[in-house]
Amino acid sequence: MKLREKYKKEVKTFVKVCRRLARNMYVTGYGGNLAWKLEDDLLLITPTQRNKGDVGTRDVVFVNLAGEIVEGERRPTGELPMYLKFFNERPDIVSVLHCHPPYVCAMAISTGKNWLMRALYPETTTEIGPVPVVPYALPLTEQLAENFGPYLQKYNSFIMENHGLVTMSRGDIRWTVMNVELLESTAQSIVLALQTGGIKELGFEEVKDLGLVMGKRNLPLFGAPGVNTSLEALYFEESV
Repeated sequence: MKLREKYKKEVKTFVKVCRRLARNMYVTGYGGNLAWKLEDDLLLITPTQRNKGDVGTRDVVFVNLAGEIVEGERRPTGELPMYLKFFNERPDIVSVLHCHPPYVCAMAISTGKNWLMRALYPETTTEIGPVPVVPYALPLTEQLAENFGPYLQKYNSFIMENHGLVTMSRGDIRWTVMNVELLESTAQSIVLALQTGGIKELGFEEVKDLGLVMGKRNLPLFGAPGVNTSLEALYFEESV
């Protein structure tokens, strides 16, 4: 049985997420790409040079963790080296999404403070965590993938300097796109708050309480398993 038929349901969901990103204007032109790990050595990934709003079930590509095409009529995204690094170095991750949501991208080109590293809303704090800035490198290059090295084990979302957003999760591609939408909403709030006065952060004890809530809900900490000790340590390293 062909993989496209075996994973018919997942392919359909994947295509829906592609079109959702285009509808939200989180991707334009050929920009953005996404991948979903269906087996230990099998990724479902977007094709190169295809608008995400036009991606159909025949366009998606199946590759292994060595970057070899297993099934598909098109070539995979040119950002494949980045995805191979993600999935090989973070085996706990199930899906990854790279896109260009406007308010997050405003922060990708801003010279101001990165407020997405701070705890502002309970939902963003417990479902996404801090979002560091990964230094710029030319898109579609091995260097871009390598620049994630210092951050990849500790965080699950990343601002790509002068480029866009990468979000990954242990959930399926639907869960990851919801995280993207939550993060974009938070970024929009930050921009509006800065225009109307300033930012009010959650404090140490409030973040500590949210960490306890995560524990009760059996929600894992961000980053690779065992890397981070607590939510408050992740947000307030100098205070613990």
